[in-house]
Amino acid sequence: MRLYPEDELYKEMSFISYYFHWSEDDVLKLEHRQRRKWCSEISTINASLNPSKEKKEKSILDMKPVSFNM
Repeated sequence: MRLYPEDELYKEMSFISYYFHWSEDDVLKLEHRQRRKWCSEISTINASLNPSKEKKEKSILDMKPVSFNM
C-alpha cells in the first residue's frame, strides 16, 4: 500500500481551505479523488476569472512539490 505524500496533502488542504473557508476536519473527510477534483475546480474558476497570461492565482495542479525542513 502506497501512502499519499504528506506535503501534497497539506498543499491540497490549504488550497481548498483558503478558497472555501472549510475547516481542517471537513477537508480531511474528503477522499483523495474528491480533494483533487475540488482543487481542479477551484483552479478552473481562478483561470476563468483571471484570463491574462500573467496568472495572479496559480493552479495547485501546476505547483511543484516543495520540501520543508521541520
